[in-house]
Amino acid sequence: MTVSDGRRSRTAAWSPATADIGGVALAADRITSAAQAFSVAEHLAADFASGAAARDRGRILPHPEVQRLAASGLLAVTVPAEYGGADLPPSAVAEVVRILATADPNIAQIPHSHFVYVNLVRLAGAAAQRQRYFAQVLDGARIANAQSERGGATIADISTTLRPAGSGFRVDGRKFYCTGSLFANLLAVLTKLDDPEGRSGLEPGEYIAYLPADTPGVRIIDDWNGIGQRTTGSGTVSFEEVLVERDQLIRRSAAVQAPTGYGAFAQLLHAAIDAGIARGALTAATEFVRTTSRPWFEAGVAHAVDDPLLIQRFGELSVVVTAAEATLAAAGKAVDAATAQRRALPPDGGIDGVGSSGTVVDIEQEEGAARASLAVAAAKVLADRAANEVSSALFEVGGTRSAATDLNLHHFWRNARTHTLHDPIRWKYQHLGRALLHGTAPPLHGVI
Repeated sequence: MTVSDGRRSRTAAWSPATADIGGVALAADRITSAAQAFSVAEHLAADFASGAAARDRGRILPHPEVQRLAASGLLAVTVPAEYGGADLPPSAVAEVVRILATADPNIAQIPHSHFVYVNLVRLAGAAAQRQRYFAQVLDGARIANAQSERGGATIADISTTLRPAGSGFRVDGRKFYCTGSLFANLLAVLTKLDDPEGRSGLEPGEYIAYLPADTPGVRIIDDWNGIGQRTTGSGTVSFEEVLVERDQLIRRSAAVQAPTGYGAFAQLLHAAIDAGIARGALTAATEFVRTTSRPWFEAGVAHAVDDPLLIQRFGELSVVVTAAEATLAAAGKAVDAATAQRRALPPDGGIDGVGSSGTVVDIEQEEGAARASLAVAAAKVLADRAANEVSSALFEVGGTRSAATDLNLHHFWRNARTHTLHDPIRWKYQHLGRALLHGTAPPLHGVI
């Protein structure tokens, strides 16, 4: 594997963590309850917060912080109990992510795809795949996505190919916005089967290839240059004649095109990041006004915190953040309910070890999945609003001093504006409106 940066060399400072995948063993603590997970997340967040602005300013990638996160055991909290994990529900994972995002939303976003693709293993992986990948995650391995592409008519168009090659397959393509790839042990690569003659015996469609990050032919490029979320490692990954074994493939449709709650879970974590940004920005604004801001002379008070108009504005912002957090919590419970009946692992399935799910779907599952997606859509709307409004209002209430470049308080707004571009809330409104007016369930495509 090659790691490069088009702007400046980072190869000397970059060292891939390979768990026991590439020969280096990692050790991670075991978390056994939600209460323990929240406590660990709060402890880490307190440490991560102090350096967040400086890391953003210098684009210092948080390798030590991500290693601490993995070693804490938080990245393994969704591993099923049968495999030694805490088996925490989606609501608890969302709360962990929200807590981390109040401190540094970059660090909170890095494991987003990790949780999503651990969930894919659970929902659609074969028994042997679950055993292998859950064990690696429990040991501290980190998964990153290689999913999005450029050049297609929409982001749903996939050109990265999976072709038969000897007894296995080869992957060729180029991915962008690969969040967490610079910190990953495994890359979850979205591919499309290109086998018109049916030589492989696999069903047509999309497959996720779980590739060790040091697989020959994989090139991770540190070229992410967004205005916000600058240290998420969301760069480009290319694949050139990358060889893949059959047992590294999981058919995506088994999780995505069924009422599994797969998309709702993924979107819940995005909403948690935005809610965390909103809370972090409000906390920063509060501290700044308490310690640094001067009152406006017309207020006739000695301290900014006694300005009645500022008090009013902080009350309004508090409502915005509290509403986002409450809606996030409600959405988490809806996702918990939708996935509760799927907490038991599906039977071993797939073709020659390629994971899929043989779970029979019923009307109750379909309705539960629809309710969860709609609840998360509402949470996403409010979290988006809160993150952008509060991070901008920070300057409104802080005054001119808060705009000083050296303080870098604008990283809250840049992070909010960048992360909330992930998927448009205008389509959340569409799905909510259609459900009300037409009784139409949201689609199954993994982004609702």
